[in-house]
Amino acid sequence: MLAGAVLAFWGVSMLFVITPGADWAYAITAGLARRATPAVLGLLTGHLAATVVVAAGVGSVVANAPAALIVLTIAGSLYLVWLGIGTLRRPAVVHAGPGEVAVTSWRWGVKGFGVSGLNPKLLLLFLAVLPQFISPTTGLPAGVQITILGLVHVTSCAVVYFTVAYVAQRALGSRPTTARIVGRVSGVLMIGIGLVLLAEQLLH
Repeated sequence: MLAGAVLAFWGVSMLFVITPGADWAYAITAGLARRATPAVLGLLTGHLAATVVVAAGVGSVVANAPAALIVLTIAGSLYLVWLGIGTLRRPAVVHAGPGEVAVTSWRWGVKGFGVSGLNPKLLLLFLAVLPQFISPTTGLPAGVQITILGLVHVTSCAVVYFTVAYVAQRALGSRPTTARIVGRVSGVLMIGIGLVLLAEQLLH
């Protein structure tokens, strides 16, 4: 695989990653609740799962089935709305005890997987953009090339999302009132993104 193709895809991927969206909102919420590690690992697992699905050839099947894409987008939209409502009802607690961390870390990871795995922006990147960087002349199977590009994307996600989560934790950890406000804003963003995506599907 040509290094130029990898670098070009990395540039496009970073544009997706650094644009604030549902993943950012969730990472910020997790950082405020001191659950950055399990939450971001959950987000990254969702991106890895998308890489595996596309590399296995399932992505091309889904891309050619408009109904499947619609169902996935609606499911992701409703999940974001549900998660945002939950964030508004139970704002992130900045100072949590060890027992609470142990009990809820798994849930933060599972929710992170849902946020990223059902993120329409990720579906767009992997199903519409990534195939354009696959070259039949490199000597590598398409699945291998997709895996390499997917890992490049996941690495970028790891750097950005961990940074966002820990900056939120460090900057707002000693400001509980501000943290609650930011947490509620993150919840509103998740609801707003979900409703916009849902409206787009209903209108089309």
